[in-house]
Amino acid sequence: MEAQFIKRFHYCLILLFWVSISFSQVSEDMVTIGAGSYVPLYGTADKKPVYIKSFLLDVYPVTNQEYLEFLKTNSAYRKSKIKRLFANTTYLYEWSGDLNFGKLNPNAPVTNVSWFAAKEYCECQGKRLATLDEWEYVAMADEKRKDARSREEFNKYILSWYEKNKTYNNSVGKTFKNYWGVYDMHGLVWEWTFDFNSIFLSGESRKDKDTDKDLFCGSGSVNATDLMNYAAFMRYAFRGSIKANYTTKNLGFRCAKNISN
Repeated sequence: MEAQFIKRFHYCLILLFWVSISFSQVSEDMVTIGAGSYVPLYGTADKKPVYIKSFLLDVYPVTNQEYLEFLKTNSAYRKSKIKRLFANTTYLYEWSGDLNFGKLNPNAPVTNVSWFAAKEYCECQGKRLATLDEWEYVAMADEKRKDARSREEFNKYILSWYEKNKTYNNSVGKTFKNYWGVYDMHGLVWEWTFDFNSIFLSGESRKDKDTDKDLFCGSGSVNATDLMNYAAFMRYAFRGSIKANYTTKNLGFRCAKNISN
């Protein structure tokens, strides 16, 4: 009887050990984003708040080193093998070879990666790309506030980043840590979202919306909920200018994950 008790006790200790490891891995790599709502810049004509369920989000964008590890076991997404349907000719443009990112900073965010490739990477990790609303919900936070969009200093910080060169060469984690514990939402690279161009889709045709046209001219910023949202307007405009197989040197990604019930 005593031996059986000891055996069960040891089993419980082992179980707790693995649970603690699993939890620590999630807490180090991802953080929980609490449920809430926000009013998006575009996409809702009535300007009603959009509800966001709680989810997990990577603390940092995916790096060159992490993407290299993905390519080692996913040869179809290597530079010389990926189909043009899934990535254009600038895919991993600065890499020296299929499994060599050359002189690039291993801890810098991987860029020149298409939406298809980013989506595949996240799915191979048991994750997914964040939705546009999820990304914007997290991105509106500064160091202390869930929603810092009304702060002039916050918007100036974002807009000043657009004037800086080659921030995509910097290591992840060098910008500020926001309210949720997430780094690099601003100041490093643009990021893919699952539904990056969803604000253009309404009904069966794009012709029933003028949003896409407005985004590429000055009227786009005037139609924003407030001129302080000009920084967000720039993101929407960029998203609207790309297709899923496009790649650029300042566009990376990070992964999200549903919270199990």
